[in-house]
Amino acid sequence: MLQKSLPSECVLRRATSADKWSIRLLVLSAKLEPTQLRWQQFWVIECNGDLVACGQLRNFAVAQELGSLVVKSAWRGRGLGTFLTQHLIDTATQPPYLECLGQRLAQFYSCFGFVPISYEDLPPSLQRKFGFSQLVKRLIRVPVVFMQYRVDTPDI
Repeated sequence: MLQKSLPSECVLRRATSADKWSIRLLVLSAKLEPTQLRWQQFWVIECNGDLVACGQLRNFAVAQELGSLVVKSAWRGRGLGTFLTQHLIDTATQPPYLECLGQRLAQFYSCFGFVPISYEDLPPSLQRKFGFSQLVKRLIRVPVVFMQYRVDTPDI
């Protein structure tokens, strides 16, 4: 069953402009793509006054991308990523998609109802966004997985 609550010392909230640099540092620490970081699209988890997790929903034509999901290494394994992922799915206003690196992450997201899809099955707005990832996947066999959220998949 997916975790439905946060540890008592933690709070989920919308990001504010004061979180901009903390978000950027978290994303860079995870070696994620640092462009298109708009703090207005982020939700953060703050524990004991420290920003320890973040994730955003980027808006595209007819879709949203769940991205930049990071939990500080010292806070991993406590369900924060699970809680934040579910919250982002619940607040999405258009069908959510994502790209992830490797099967371990793909298995994590499949627990929420995301299923692997081909690059060709992405909406055109996301094909433009993920075009470089597709090129790298094909040329040097980087294990990029494109995924779409399917609401008909039952919760685990």
